Amino acid sequence: MSSRQMNLGIFVLPTGNHVAGWRIPGAITRSEDIPALVNIAQSAERAKYDFIFFADTPASLLGSHPGIVLRLEPATLLSALALQTSRIGLVATFSTGYMEPYNLARLVGSVDHISGGRAGWNVVTTANYDAAANFGRPYTAHDERYEIATEYLDVVQGLWDSWERDAVVADPVSGEYYDRAKVHVLDHKGKYFQVKGPLNLSRCPQGQPVIVQAGSSSTGQAFAARFGEVVFTVQQDVEEARKFREGLKAQVAATGRKPEHCKILPGFLPVVGRTEEEAKAKLALLASTIKPGSALVVMSERYGHDLSKFPMDGPVPELPLSETTQGYAKVMLAMARRQNMTLKDLHDLFAISRGFLMVVGTPKTIADTMEEWFAAGACDGFMLTPAWFPGDMDDFSELVVPELQKRGLFRTDYETTTLRGHLGLPEPENRYSR
Repeated sequence: MSSRQMNLGIFVLPTGNHVAGWRIPGAITRSEDIPALVNIAQSAERAKYDFIFFADTPASLLGSHPGIVLRLEPATLLSALALQTSRIGLVATFSTGYMEPYNLARLVGSVDHISGGRAGWNVVTTANYDAAANFGRPYTAHDERYEIATEYLDVVQGLWDSWERDAVVADPVSGEYYDRAKVHVLDHKGKYFQVKGPLNLSRCPQGQPVIVQAGSSSTGQAFAARFGEVVFTVQQDVEEARKFREGLKAQVAATGRKPEHCKILPGFLPVVGRTEEEAKAKLALLASTIKPGSALVVMSERYGHDLSKFPMDGPVPELPLSETTQGYAKVMLAMARRQNMTLKDLHDLFAISRGFLMVVGTPKTIADTMEEWFAAGACDGFMLTPAWFPGDMDDFSELVVPELQKRGLFRTDYETTTLRGHLGLPEPENRYSR
């Protein structure tokens, strides 16, 4: 039995993380199907996962992954799911590039109140030109986006500290509703933002929502080290993953934070069957649904280069890092070189797994790999990326979760009611009441 347990999140692209997952019989075909999304959330809660996660961008990327072309506004979605669940954490992406920080602080803070302390914010700087065009803004270069995001986080977290925990008195005898001495005006004047405050929302149930981050470039890692409490990463090799985790934890410590307060979760797509033959048949089914070139738009976005210009039967092209995303491209290019992959090989793998680690096999095989990575210090758990919903997630819950529980690697029941509690993260101190 292990004394250390994994954290497990579910990356919910309702039409499947596989680019054609929606084509599998019984799969969800629409990302706006709210009854189906409620079912996913409730199934994940029954399996005792830490959280479910919804990616987002303020653009419809036509020709891209179906789950990216259409999707519900995330704060609205999380609020709806909060009322249909009681324990599962609720995390979504909000961009620092296309929403005022005061509005963001209200939205995510409100989700935390509505859910009773289960909200998380995946902070992104939005690295695509479509979003910029939707807001009539020029595209912002990589490093400046992180400079803006740093000030943005400072503002949002300052607003979340506006009200101390016991600021609301509501004393019917004295008539005092709040203690003015415990309500604080931020009065931020920075390079990019001017925000007075205070926030018109009392302190969140878990102090502040959990900050999730996925930056893997050097700039992104520095940002994650300062703010990230959960870091979602792309890794394909256990030793490289161990080095990444070790390096990022060191950066976290250098900022004055405790390394254990930053959970590193690689993306993981399991293809599980009761037998090896069943698992291989599942993989063959997933592969059979791939249309030639169907993942090229998403791949090109991830690489920051138009990959449709290169021959599919040729090698994966060596390309300079772009001003959009960087860490993802580094990992995938390194894997392509190690395995001598053609562009078609990489495309077909990407179509199924979106570039995340994929393991095919029995529950024991899947659990063995997860335990190997966990024991080696390569991760603090995993962000599961089921190929299709709900069946692929449910198969993992039914077949692999009990195996992890038997090994003492995953909880058998929730012990807390907040996302911070599930993750073993402390409530942040209010800067005004230290």
